[in-house]
Amino acid sequence: MLQFYVLNADPRSKPQREVQVSKRLFYVGFFLAGILATTVRCVATENSLAGSDNTRTTEASKTTTNAGVAVSASSVGSHSESDISYSWSSAYIPSDSWVYPAMLRLYSLGYVDTIFISLRPWTRISVAHALQESRDDILRGSNEAKAILASLDSELATEMPPLGVERGRVHGVQSVYTRVLGITGTPLRDSYHLGQTIVNDYGRPYQAGFNNITGISTLNEQGRFSLFVRGEFQHSPTSQGYSPQLADKLSVLDEVGPYAGPNAPQATIPTYDIAAQNTFRLQEAVLSFHLLGHEISGGKSDAWLGPAVGGALTWSNNAENIYSFRVDRIEPLNIYLLSKLLGPMRYDFFVGSLKGHTSPNSPWVHSEMFSFRPTSNFEFGFARTIIWGGKGHSPVTLHTFLNGFFDVNDTTGAEKSSRNDPGARFSDFNFSWRLPYVRRYLTLYVDSLSHDDVSPISAPRRAAFRPGIYLSQFPGLRKLDLRVEGGTTDQPVSRSTEGKFTYWEGVQRQGYTNKGFIMGDWMGREAKGGQAWLTYHLSGNEWIQAQYLTKKTPNDFIAGGVTQNSFSVGAVKRIRRNIELQGSLQCEWWKAPIYRVEKQNDIAIALQVTWFPKLKQQTQTVH
Repeated sequence: MLQFYVLNADPRSKPQREVQVSKRLFYVGFFLAGILATTVRCVATENSLAGSDNTRTTEASKTTTNAGVAVSASSVGSHSESDISYSWSSAYIPSDSWVYPAMLRLYSLGYVDTIFISLRPWTRISVAHALQESRDDILRGSNEAKAILASLDSELATEMPPLGVERGRVHGVQSVYTRVLGITGTPLRDSYHLGQTIVNDYGRPYQAGFNNITGISTLNEQGRFSLFVRGEFQHSPTSQGYSPQLADKLSVLDEVGPYAGPNAPQATIPTYDIAAQNTFRLQEAVLSFHLLGHEISGGKSDAWLGPAVGGALTWSNNAENIYSFRVDRIEPLNIYLLSKLLGPMRYDFFVGSLKGHTSPNSPWVHSEMFSFRPTSNFEFGFARTIIWGGKGHSPVTLHTFLNGFFDVNDTTGAEKSSRNDPGARFSDFNFSWRLPYVRRYLTLYVDSLSHDDVSPISAPRRAAFRPGIYLSQFPGLRKLDLRVEGGTTDQPVSRSTEGKFTYWEGVQRQGYTNKGFIMGDWMGREAKGGQAWLTYHLSGNEWIQAQYLTKKTPNDFIAGGVTQNSFSVGAVKRIRRNIELQGSLQCEWWKAPIYRVEKQNDIAIALQVTWFPKLKQQTQTVH
């Protein structure tokens, strides 16, 4: 088995000296100076390479096939004269849409330089703007890039009216889908302790047996307003959870106390007889207003904050979305003088309530991220998430919100137990870099998260990491790519033991979860592992993929440790332009003596059919 991290034999044997805030700030400033120096060097390198990029020739063939339809340069260039307004509101694209792997592939092939890959979701119109900026380069590029562009143009056609025509009203059913999932064996469904068999799936219910989701999404856009709603029926069968003894062990381990009222049941601990689920859930429901390049919205929306694909340490779609108020700068912003050094920037802020907590009950969370693009190939960002308040601890008010928002100091024990507690604070630093001279082949990226530090930069030994590298094409096999990501939340410091560091906090003991699932990286608390994907792209929106996943949780957190390994194969295929088939087969092997003495295995087979009806549009002629 591949080992993604090699640590010293006993890295926790000596307590680590805490770093004072002033020194942490110095380290952050020093690192930022290094980023500026790197930026200057990258700009010089990119300028020297610009000539060769502009003279890059196209491949011999002038057409390619996209879902059985010939795509020519003229057809993908049909939107070259589009009139896309910067004052229209536009719906967010769900994080599990095929649009994201298509756009990320275009980016890794050297296009769509204005997109911010660490700040998702994107709106339909922001993707259309990025495509317009790169359209000429794509039309001079490879047939695969043209095929991806054609698929995205078809998806976003209503956002790109011809010159002299306003978008008008866009409305209708955007998708109708159903997924059947069959699982044999005993799956894991404990995000906060042992692990998950199905990851990054919005916390949807699943158990051994027959599972199903059937949903529909609708879209409405007009002027500065947009409304997107996606709801689905969810079914999972009955199952048997943890024994009372195991539930009590895990509850005491989390310092919640014995597994009994008022701390029973707990969403983070699946116990006893688990009833069948037959519920309707709103996956997303977002009403947005567009103002000066921002989408100001309220409702239930996605978030994926980080450059990786397998997980995001700050926020992912591993848990059910929260209801929140959001201010999102969806278009690149240039600030006088600052952007000369750091390039255009984007930012995102949202605040909302968390569910499934009992200790304390009903805390709130806010998260904010700033991302910069000093060059077309280099992007970096900083994020912070704070969980605060809750019944029996401190009230959720504007005062307590602002107290945590502006606080960068260490917190005393007395302050933590008072109404002035700034909350459980988690800081993130990430970057993505298309490497010089091989920018169309190799992309390097890192996501990092620290608890109660100004930034992971100031205390790297105390930070969790998810690094990754993406090879977008092989010589001679340009449609084949390889992505590898590692991950660790098991830091080599004395505090990282018994799962009481990353994603846990002394007051917010059910930590970084919503309805029992971790909102960040599925890797969870105090674990290490990684993922690898090998993908062959059939067309702009079709592919075949093989994936390997491994994770290990140490004995000092879960008695006996936990080991997970899985291998899966899957495919996405269009049988018609607007009907998509997805299928996958996953085989998993896991061992968790605290739960089952013997080594376990399970098999999950999934098939999803999605219909994309044509949206209705009422355009208006500009006089």
